[in-house]
Amino acid sequence: MRFLVVGAGSIGTRHARNLLALGHEVAGWDASPHRIERARAEIPGFVGAAGLEAGLACRPDAVLVCTPPATHVAIARQAVEAGCHVFVEKPMAHTSVEVPALLDAAKRASRILAVGLNLRFLPSLRRVRTLLEEERIGRVYSARASFGFYLPWWRAGRDYTDTYSVNAALGGGVLLDLVHELDYLGWLLGEAVDLCCATGHVSALAGDTEDLAELTVRFASGAIAQVHLDYLRCAYRRDLEIVGAGGVITWDYTSRAVQVLGPEPDRVERLGGASDAPNEAMYVEEMRHFIRCLEGCEEPVVDGWDALRSLRMVEAAKIAAAERRWVSL
Repeated sequence: MRFLVVGAGSIGTRHARNLLALGHEVAGWDASPHRIERARAEIPGFVGAAGLEAGLACRPDAVLVCTPPATHVAIARQAVEAGCHVFVEKPMAHTSVEVPALLDAAKRASRILAVGLNLRFLPSLRRVRTLLEEERIGRVYSARASFGFYLPWWRAGRDYTDTYSVNAALGGGVLLDLVHELDYLGWLLGEAVDLCCATGHVSALAGDTEDLAELTVRFASGAIAQVHLDYLRCAYRRDLEIVGAGGVITWDYTSRAVQVLGPEPDRVERLGGASDAPNEAMYVEEMRHFIRCLEGCEEPVVDGWDALRSLRMVEAAKIAAAERRWVSL
């Protein structure tokens, strides 16, 4: 198949490498000629497009939108109108206003629109979902999800002040940047009904985006989740704890460890861990899945409407923080 990758930053070049390794043709375009030239030099088989319109004129099977969030909807809409299927990196957009119209346009054109929330392809997190489906810990009462890491260390070799993460107009800030946590909580626990949030720019980091957020989310099932997100932690952390009537499930991203604690005191069951596939395998599987969707073999694990729910949770969190109240979803 033929793919056009729009955006030659870290995630765009990662997808390009993986698609080429899977045996497909990849062209790319970026508003920065420097990034395109670097991608051409570093990725064998990568072809630079003269522009977005020129890339679309070559009639790729699908377009991957890997630009700052504020540009996602416009590029995806252009790709759909050109007859292409679309894969949009998270978050789907920086606001939800124009997203429903995009999704309706894709449906009318019979085009696939998938969204890149790669943690759904991580075997250890899928293991957590299976445990919940099997009711290993019974009714879920609560959950705690955390992510923290110092933003200047995120992207090796790149000045963090030159990224969308510190620019609110481009769609930065921990709530949008780390939408993974809100997405996977909905995937694991079901529909959220309301939330409250405290957030702010509390550090000396550059930019005008929130670098810390604390959320409490209530789900239709009655479960309550707390979510911590930050750009500040000097030691990487991403983990989850789920408390149920019959025990506790814990998940740690770094070690890939999944544990079931209880119901008897001191009982610990360890499932998986360092033997899980390396990080890149998650992204490769994400692309394999998208290709299977294009072939008509599967439906997107995360479609546009699914991603829109998480985006609306982010918007509700911002309102809740600004107005210091619970907000219904």
